Amino acid sequence: MLLKEYRICMPLTVAEYKIGQLYMISKHSHEQSDRGEGVEVVQNEPFEDPHHGNGQFTEKRVYLNSNLPSWARAVVPRFYVTEKAWNYYPYTITEYTCSFLPKFSIHIETKYEDNKGSNNSIFDNEAKDLEREVCFIDIACDEIPERYYKESEDPKHFKSEKTGRGQLREGWRDSHQPIMCSYKLVTVKFEVWGLQTRVEQFVHKVVRDILLIGHRQAFAWVDEWYDMTMDDVREYEKNMHEQTNIKVCNQHSSTVDEIESQAQTST
Repeated sequence: MLLKEYRICMPLTVAEYKIGQLYMISKHSHEQSDRGEGVEVVQNEPFEDPHHGNGQFTEKRVYLNSNLPSWARAVVPRFYVTEKAWNYYPYTITEYTCSFLPKFSIHIETKYEDNKGSNNSIFDNEAKDLEREVCFIDIACDEIPERYYKESEDPKHFKSEKTGRGQLREGWRDSHQPIMCSYKLVTVKFEVWGLQTRVEQFVHKVVRDILLIGHRQAFAWVDEWYDMTMDDVREYEKNMHEQTNIKVCNQHSSTVDEIESQAQTST
């Protein structure tokens, strides 16, 4: 098991990001769903928890084969990861599992606060005594993989017409207002002897890249979602899910049954 805590600051408020994160996830999933890979939405509906209250539950299938390193593709030629998420904003839980790899899982707990990542006790109830590395992610200054770079999504260049925010410079987190932070407690498990360390480290690298790219996009797209209401973004989310499923499912309707059959055979 490899546990890390990521802290990603945004030039937004927690209230604003409630809309922004839903918009970003839907648009990002749609953009990434090409050539039969990407995200298929299986379920998206209201959910009530006795402790956390009202929220939204989603289940997705994330097809990732082309993003795997060559050594992993040799072991697992094609597969999908199941994502289950419980959104009780400003608290969310996300879990990733793979039927083909029963010893693999990712567990993410997220909390959002209006500060610059200064709350060192935010996960005391969840992981007070667990050793972990705290990693700050800077949406303006941290480098992203070159294949994902777009100048229009670079916070150093982008400036919002609706909010006047943007063109962030080094050290922006020390003085920018408003500012919020996404705190993410990420646990990666791959309990296979000989591969555990390598896989868990690789997965954390992928997670970090995804967090950096997603939060950059959420801000760079702020003028697209800033005037939306919750009803507006839920309707947008519904439309994007339908379009994304069409893109992904056309090539994977038969593959899913085949993968599940392979998983049952291997167990």
